[in-house]
Amino acid sequence: MPSLSVWKSYRFSLVLLASILVGAGIGLAFGERATALKPLGEIFLNLMFTVVVPLVFVTISSAVGNMLNMRRLGRILGWMLVVFVATGAVAAVAILLAVKAFPPAEGVQMALGAGEGVEAIPLAEALVRAFTVSDFSELFSRRNMLPLIVFSVLFGFCVSTVGGPENRVAKLLDDLSRIMMKAVDVVMLYAPIGLAAYFATLVGEFGAGLLQSYGRALAIYVPLCVLYFFVAFPLYAWLAGGTPAVRRFFRHILPPAVTSLATQSSIATLPVNLEASARIGVPKDVRDIVLPIGATMHMEGSVLAAMLKIAFLFGVFGQDFGGPGLYLAAFMISIMAGVVMSGVPGGGLIGEMLIVSLFNFPPEAFPIVATIGFLVDAPATCINVCGDTVSSMLVARCVEGKDWRREGAAEGEWTQGGKTRGE
Repeated sequence: MPSLSVWKSYRFSLVLLASILVGAGIGLAFGERATALKPLGEIFLNLMFTVVVPLVFVTISSAVGNMLNMRRLGRILGWMLVVFVATGAVAAVAILLAVKAFPPAEGVQMALGAGEGVEAIPLAEALVRAFTVSDFSELFSRRNMLPLIVFSVLFGFCVSTVGGPENRVAKLLDDLSRIMMKAVDVVMLYAPIGLAAYFATLVGEFGAGLLQSYGRALAIYVPLCVLYFFVAFPLYAWLAGGTPAVRRFFRHILPPAVTSLATQSSIATLPVNLEASARIGVPKDVRDIVLPIGATMHMEGSVLAAMLKIAFLFGVFGQDFGGPGLYLAAFMISIMAGVVMSGVPGGGLIGEMLIVSLFNFPPEAFPIVATIGFLVDAPATCINVCGDTVSSMLVARCVEGKDWRREGAAEGEWTQGGKTRGE
């Protein structure tokens, strides 16, 4: 049964990785003749680009528009947001230092499409162009993803404010969101063929160096995740409750960590994570708010992955990844990917599209960066889940002070189904 569960969790990712390997093998075997398969890959790209704009609008506006029924506990939610952003910022700085020290795509350059990179324009103008457009029709273009996100949040807020408890527009948006996610599922049925054809074309044209760059990216990401787990998380736990909190964190974090690796899902790991936080002693109201929201809105592993993707694309397209303005833009996009976009269905897809569009890479960059997402998904999920656990400890410290640990946990007890049981 455990092996079946693992297979079910990893099945589609393994199929996609297998299709990429098949495509790469075809590219190595046939060289430039493999470019004959390019139209099959372009069909997949076009389908994804067609779906992503309405997907962004309806999912974000639906999420915000349906917030009327959310329970808001001001102090907990406020500190939770502070902790989420602060820990995401630490992750972004850590991966930025790593990719500057070890460029993930060193020695590999591509010249696809007509991407021009980030334009050298004044900061004020860059902010205006990044967050707004001059005409409504320009919103519905994949080249203006960030303005579309801003408009979607604004629209959803107005829906939530005006509609009342029986908000028909909010319900319509929720239905449309499910429809668009189903559309993504349908398009992804073609993904194994599309990705195989696309990577056959890429490897046929650019050789094995591209595959080596993926290995280099993994060689940077996985050790950094391990280092982050054993350095950043103990530091956060110590800030939350000193040395005893660090011991409790490591004593109870193994079940959520293993479950996250097996399921590749923060949501699927949530019951185990709630249990672990109860054993650690996080107050019930704090853990019951922070962990469910954190499972969808707090992704330090995704922050690490986003910065890796940005640096990787700059490397493979032969562009210089340097300068305060560029670092700031990458920093903000990484935070959005891990704290904002992860709270939206399809957030990984949207975040990758945002990276491609905001930095003006050609459309062909999307499957390249999406492949990194497939490769790092398991360790990223583990960091996401364990980060939620330690964040609940930090929020408890901020809300209740240094004596936040509940008495039941002091004797190694936790509650489940209304009954108290020992460890």
